[in-house]
Amino acid sequence: MSREPRGSIVSSIVGILICGVTGGFAAWMLVAWLGIDGVTGALVAAVIGMGVATALWAAGVVLLRALGWIR
Repeated sequence: MSREPRGSIVSSIVGILICGVTGGFAAWMLVAWLGIDGVTGALVAAVIGMGVATALWAAGVVLLRALGWIR
């Protein structure tokens, strides 16, 4: 059983934080622009934020693999 290098774990955590914050901010801006508030706004923001964060993560992985920085 091989162990993953510690730098890889730290970079994954940083990437997750960046994608999550960006997704949350994008969702918050869209929900505020649409004027949705309350529980409905929170649910819409959560779905949009998770979608944006996931798309950013996937795009980042594709980019880093294309550059040859990760396997």
